[in-house]
Amino acid sequence: MSALFLARIQFALTICFHFIFPAMTLGTALIILISETLYLKTKDDNYKSITDFLVKLLGLIFVMGAASGIVMEFSFGTNWSGYSRAVGDIFGPLLAAEGVLAFFLESVFLGVLLFARKRVSPGVYWFSALMVFLGGHLSAFWIVVANSWMQTPAGYALTESGRIVLGNFGEAVFNPSTAVRYVHTVLASWVTSSVMVAGIAGYYVRRGLHGQTARTMLKIGVILFAVTPLLQLGAGHAHAIRVIDLQPEKAAALEGHFETARGAPIYVAGYVDEPNRKTYGLYLPGGLSFLYNFDWNSEIKGLNDFPEEHWPPVNFVFQVYHIMVGAGVALIALGLFGGYLLWRGKLYQNKAYLFLLPFLIPLPHIAHETGWIAAEVGRQPWIIYKLMKTADGVSVVVGTGEIAFSLMMFLMVYVLLAAVFVKVFLKIVRKGPAV
Repeated sequence: MSALFLARIQFALTICFHFIFPAMTLGTALIILISETLYLKTKDDNYKSITDFLVKLLGLIFVMGAASGIVMEFSFGTNWSGYSRAVGDIFGPLLAAEGVLAFFLESVFLGVLLFARKRVSPGVYWFSALMVFLGGHLSAFWIVVANSWMQTPAGYALTESGRIVLGNFGEAVFNPSTAVRYVHTVLASWVTSSVMVAGIAGYYVRRGLHGQTARTMLKIGVILFAVTPLLQLGAGHAHAIRVIDLQPEKAAALEGHFETARGAPIYVAGYVDEPNRKTYGLYLPGGLSFLYNFDWNSEIKGLNDFPEEHWPPVNFVFQVYHIMVGAGVALIALGLFGGYLLWRGKLYQNKAYLFLLPFLIPLPHIAHETGWIAAEVGRQPWIIYKLMKTADGVSVVVGTGEIAFSLMMFLMVYVLLAAVFVKVFLKIVRKGPAV
């Protein structure tokens, strides 16, 4: 195995592990803000108990996210020095803005939530919940900006030596894919946390634990579970349109689409035969064209319009993308069913649905992990779309053995961290909210 391949595997491992935690952070902060707002308004101690319980979970999630995120930034300088030298002028201001304007804001006020419930007024505590919510979402914005710039670079200039320098900060920040990707990412976190809260509360209600607090928490979780996947459907559609417009070869790979044609089909499931440039499976004729601009006859570019050396691994991208879509459809259906049970007053009595809810907690994680893989692998062979190939960004002085050793060390550490996280997470859940 080459150093390039191992460097890509190592970065994928660190990203996939890290992404678990930000995906829970934003949505959990949202639910904390909702419950604390309701407590401030109603003085109902059930909402206070929900806030205090979720703050403990958020503290654990935040620590794991911060620890795992540091590794990624160091890996830019070790395994990807070519890339770092090329884009340091671009990424420096973006990551600095994330640290100074967002991360410190979130972490300081999270400390208030964790340790100062009895030391500050209810109004200040609510304000702290608001700042944690805003800080987390602002932090996510700058990270998404950096990643979106790699997908659709803008606001840059090239020096004679080939270095990429910042030309227009505003254009770089609000590059063509920033807005849709940010909304898509935030909603993914909201979905993830709504399912997590609904799953925990569903377990409590089914087992008769924590009384009205559990029922109230379940109500909040299920309402968000019913609403957020629907919002994500709209955001995902908008994102898909931007990919078709801005990265047509990626869009074609996601759908296994080879020939430029009108009335392009959309596949529900299937297999891509890359050597013979054919896709087999269950599909809706004209579906991709219709979803693009609601015209069954609109034209969609195929992979054959692009050099084969610029294709990503098509079948792999096709499969992970369709896993994401399938998970998203399942979440929409199950969320709406929970909302229906709540509306009919049958949610707390439906033992089958309450039993199912905790087992749904991994499903949003599967969706956002496969979605990220589809987005990043689908951009290959480019590390910066149309500007730098991934092979040109890897460090030339770091050998295969060194990367292999560090990869094994990371894997062992992450297994240990995952075990610790699950153990502490379950300990908090077993103790439950104070009533």
